[in-house]
Amino acid sequence: MAFFTSEYECKLDAKGRLALPAKIKANLPEVSSNELVVMKGFDPNLVVYTMLEFKKIQSKFASLSDFDTDQRRLKRNFFRSVAPVELDSAGRFLIPKAWIDHAKLEKNVIVIGTGSTVEIWNPDLYNQYLIEDSEEYSDLAKKFLDE
Repeated sequence: MAFFTSEYECKLDAKGRLALPAKIKANLPEVSSNELVVMKGFDPNLVVYTMLEFKKIQSKFASLSDFDTDQRRLKRNFFRSVAPVELDSAGRFLIPKAWIDHAKLEKNVIVIGTGSTVEIWNPDLYNQYLIEDSEEYSDLAKKFLDE
């Protein structure tokens, strides 16, 4: 299982390609090291999955019914926001234009390892989604992680 951490300042090239930071690329599993899935995030960001991680999510969707309106709507909206991409020999991948627009990406981006996924953010928007108050951070950790 891949494990991604830390944050990196990166740049999109003029064609909308992003080179993954070396430490992120080094943690890609060998079986799918060139195949990734980029998804429009629920926040104004992008989420990058290894193919192995994405297949776990896909299997959850496979159990949804095509006969239920809400489940169909969820599947439709989820999968329309997903794009498979491949790393080129330089470790770059092309981000689709609609995904760049969704995350309001410009030349400078922040890449963050979030455990099993990687997020891509516009630096200005990213700062708005960080927890600045250490007490709030501690309270959330206690709420979700304390046994």
